Amino acid sequence: MFLKLLEAVLKTGNCMNARTNQGDAQAFKIDTLLKLVDVKGADGKTTLLYFVVQEIIRAQGAHLFSTSNQTPKYTPNEDAKRRKLALQAAVSGLSSELNNVKRAAAMDSDVLGSDVSKLSRGIGNIREVVRLNQAVGLVESSQKFCESMNSFMQMAEEEIIRIQALESVALSLVKEITEYFHGIPAKEEAHPFRIFMAVRDFLTNLDRVCKEVGMINE
Repeated sequence: MFLKLLEAVLKTGNCMNARTNQGDAQAFKIDTLLKLVDVKGADGKTTLLYFVVQEIIRAQGAHLFSTSNQTPKYTPNEDAKRRKLALQAAVSGLSSELNNVKRAAAMDSDVLGSDVSKLSRGIGNIREVVRLNQAVGLVESSQKFCESMNSFMQMAEEEIIRIQALESVALSLVKEITEYFHGIPAKEEAHPFRIFMAVRDFLTNLDRVCKEVGMINE
């Protein structure tokens, strides 16, 4: 559904810029989505995002209810029901599809890296404590403690290595996504998760517009 929305935004932008050198764009930056609420129609109220939502509802409704190649005819009540179902399908589809994006937007890459480093240092500290305990401990309980902790440290070190590998892969994928949508990831290195924040903020705007459209269609 998100790809359909991006396609609708791109087509709308090209249509608006049809007579300019920007009228044949093949892509746009994700940040552009945040500007859809700023572009308004002649009435000064209808935003470009509102228009895009209406187009998605129209396309989604046609997909949900079409049974042949002919354009079906609906009564006013049937059309209102069709548009309501299409809106629900679009909103629920986007909500589930981008649920993890909202979670990623709430994360801080610096904090994530710091937490992983703290785990690694913590294991080093435990290792030093066990070493000192082995050096001075002679009783049986001390030996059992050291054996248990050595077993724990081996498991923990393997887990931390796995976490560090996952962190590296995740940041690499974020860099690829940023490069795909923004072109120059170097400019985003200070805030690698900013692309998720932009999508999260856009979803907030989208949710508000969808509620407004839903109220109009009722």
